[in-house]
Amino acid sequence: MSEPAVVARLAREVTSGLKTADLEDFYRDLHRHPELSFQEHRTAARLATRLRAAGYEVTEGVGRTGVVGALVNGDGPVVWLRGDMDALPVREATGLPYASTVDGVMHACGHDLHVTWLAGAAEALAAARETWSGTLVVVGQPAEEAGGGAAAMVADGVHDRFPRPDVLFGQHVAPGLAGLCPHTPGLTLSASDDIEVVVHGVGGHGSRPESTVDPLVTAAYVVTRLQTVVSREVAAKDSVVLTVGRFHAGTKPNIIPAEARLSLNLRTQDLRVRERVLAALRRVVEGECRAAGCPVPPGITVIPGCPVTVNDAALDEEIAAVHRELLGAHTVFDFGQAMGSEDFSLLAPGGVPYDYWYVTSTPAGVWEAAPGEETAEKLAHVPGNHSPLFAPDLSVVLPGVQTLVSAALSRLT
Repeated sequence: MSEPAVVARLAREVTSGLKTADLEDFYRDLHRHPELSFQEHRTAARLATRLRAAGYEVTEGVGRTGVVGALVNGDGPVVWLRGDMDALPVREATGLPYASTVDGVMHACGHDLHVTWLAGAAEALAAARETWSGTLVVVGQPAEEAGGGAAAMVADGVHDRFPRPDVLFGQHVAPGLAGLCPHTPGLTLSASDDIEVVVHGVGGHGSRPESTVDPLVTAAYVVTRLQTVVSREVAAKDSVVLTVGRFHAGTKPNIIPAEARLSLNLRTQDLRVRERVLAALRRVVEGECRAAGCPVPPGITVIPGCPVTVNDAALDEEIAAVHRELLGAHTVFDFGQAMGSEDFSLLAPGGVPYDYWYVTSTPAGVWEAAPGEETAEKLAHVPGNHSPLFAPDLSVVLPGVQTLVSAALSRLT
């Protein structure tokens, strides 16, 4: 790896000719036309068009709707840059002139910005082939929000059909005063599992509850009792989040339903803690159903989602040093371990180092107006990812391209 100052200077030179206004228009267009997981046909086509125009060999339909662009430029390492493409089932409330035109669907997590950064980095590096040597692989990943996009690409042979990576880089837009670049060496994101629970009761008329076994009441006890799993069965040093995100039962006020369904999400950072929480969850659900006299045992289905994301510590320190030189020493700090989850790491075959960092995007006026003096206080009062009000400042389009470009150049020069 070259000296951080050298890489940062080269990244500025490589991106100096970018047409920022064009990238901003590209971003606005993606924002207007969000697509849900595994439905990113238009988004993928727009990315593929730009990659082909820049000289990449492009393959579409990888992992259903994924895009892979490869640019072989002499001998050297293989660097992968990844950006996810899908939107969320959120109705936008930003009031932006380029707000979503798709009712109930919005780029509330900023993946439209990720695609813009990816396209900009790919174009800048392709136009500056004389400054680097190696192979650059650009990955437009589908369905990160659904949790299956990276796995689908792997199952579709992404590591066999394209040059295997020597290193993998990715980044995510985040709330915080626009223009910062937080890094976390080692564990940075948590594992995620979804759990589906079905409580089987005996349905009947609302006027004769004694002739039924009410699954709604039983499920309500389950929800309440589950709140003690983290607070009473997990050590304070271990970070765990257990959320009941959906509760569905019944069709009319005077009908006691025959079943109730719960959907849960579990976030953990340690495999042993995960197993302990899952065992406690099963015990609580089964115990409440037995206590209620449910006619059959409950259904409990664990759907594994994303693994933990663990940055290669040495690699992260190197890239953080480059970003300090690029954006300023004050912009890079340790973001700490988060309970959010990502499937990004699945794109790194066993043993391949990867690094995943953040670019903050809250407009300065919004940040300054937020209550509080400390960063943590302000973060609690500005729109974050998945909010219908999430609106990244367009000032981060160029810096986000530069952070990706500089990371790639750290290995390709």
